[in-house]
Amino acid sequence: MIGIDLIKIDRMKRFTERFGDRGLQKFLSPSEIALIKNPRNAAGFWAAKEACAKALGCGIGDECGFHDIVISKTPKGAPQIALNQKVSDYFKIRDISISITHDGDYAIAVVAIESDNKGK
Repeated sequence: MIGIDLIKIDRMKRFTERFGDRGLQKFLSPSEIALIKNPRNAAGFWAAKEACAKALGCGIGDECGFHDIVISKTPKGAPQIALNQKVSDYFKIRDISISITHDGDYAIAVVAIESDNKGK
């Protein structure tokens, strides 16, 4: 399953200017917020979480919320993505991969998921 999302970086800039860390806390954990250096990074994380929910086929909601998806970075700075155990078990996730990129005014993320779950 593959999910993709695109967000205009300026949209995230306006969001963070208006709501600050309180706004970021709506979709990011404290460890994820610590990785955010600017609206460009925040936009990439937003797109990644949306792309993940799309790959699961459920969108952000009861089956998988923003805080069920965890983004981190490797020592070399590459993004990593994981799901909490409840969601991972529910969707029978075998593997999950992520790519985040930025171009001009946009942040884009793609998430690929391998699952044993054929019906969800």
